[in-house]
Amino acid sequence: MVQISDLIISHPQMTSFEELEELVKEAARQGEIHLSFDLKPEYPDTPKKWQDRLETAFTSIIGSGRRREA
Repeated sequence: MVQISDLIISHPQMTSFEELEELVKEAARQGEIHLSFDLKPEYPDTPKKWQDRLETAFTSIIGSGRRREA
């Protein structure tokens, strides 16, 4: 299981929600099967429905057979 807080802590260079979204996709590509929303990302561009966005990003990779996007 990957936790949002672990992704944020292990990548302090991230400055946007968009970057976090890409990191969530990469975690799915690397074989993670569960995503835990243990904290709200505090980036200026974090949308109101941030959990939906991250879950969609995560499941879009799992549902695609974990292939890299073109």
